[in-house]
Amino acid sequence: MTISIIIRAFNEADHIGRLLYGISQQTISNTEVIIVDSGSTDDTLNIAKQYPVKIVHIDPEDFTFGRSLNRGIAAASGDIVVIISAHCFPVFPDWLHRLTKSFSEKEIGLVYGRQKGGETNFYSEHQFFRKYFPENSVNQQAHPYSHNANAAIRRRLWEQHPYDETLTGLEDLAWSSWLMEEGYGIAYVAEAEVVHSHKETYQQVRNRYKREAIAMKQILPNSKFSFWHFIQMWLTRSLSDMNQARRESIFFRQVSSIVLFRFMQYWGTYRGFHYSGKINQQLHTSFYYPPKILDEKTAKPRPVTPIDYKNDN
Repeated sequence: MTISIIIRAFNEADHIGRLLYGISQQTISNTEVIIVDSGSTDDTLNIAKQYPVKIVHIDPEDFTFGRSLNRGIAAASGDIVVIISAHCFPVFPDWLHRLTKSFSEKEIGLVYGRQKGGETNFYSEHQFFRKYFPENSVNQQAHPYSHNANAAIRRRLWEQHPYDETLTGLEDLAWSSWLMEEGYGIAYVAEAEVVHSHKETYQQVRNRYKREAIAMKQILPNSKFSFWHFIQMWLTRSLSDMNQARRESIFFRQVSSIVLFRFMQYWGTYRGFHYSGKINQQLHTSFYYPPKILDEKTAKPRPVTPIDYKNDN
């Protein structure tokens, strides 16, 4: 069994080095590492080149979540394709072993591992990770949920069904749903643990959940999320988080963060479900790239000494 690791990246200089170092410390070595870069303007690529990686470029004008994955996997040679977010890093040196071990069972087509938040994540996002990525593993789960921030798939199944390039998000859910319909199993491995760091503004939280809701409507056109659902989910999830914060004796420190995060989460979901505009390349770009960053054409300084003409006669 050969393994390729796919990392999607855009301006991940703060995180990419830690991830690549964590990969280098794994008990499984000789893995192929492919970075799909979508126009980074910081030191992401300079840091990445310090490690044995292959870099695949995708133009910002062509970026979608599914397309960037397809480009990376197309360039990979492994039987098993591991997908990890550039702002994640493995906790243990057997992360890769644990994540790929379940493929010894022929019926398993996808494995995803546990995620925990980092120091910069909002308190409520820690509660999200706690709910959806519990401490107990499941050899074959009964639902199609998965998450491409920390997952692995069989390449031959991807060849049968590449990721949907039209979705604004949730390409992992769409693919795992197809997988289960084809009769393959999904395993959740808690021991394959990563830290998933986010340092978002509340507006970015709203946009993340908006694009995922737009994608959900693409996947399940008949799904609904009414204004009453927004109010209900905002209040119930906020109260649940507040109770947990109270038990941890940090209620007053976290209460405003909880209310704002949950508001933006479900307001973004509501807006996404009721989005009526065109789902085009401009929409994909607006969700993935910070505002106006692609319009800034400031050149990087060149590390070359200019010609000295002072002594020219």
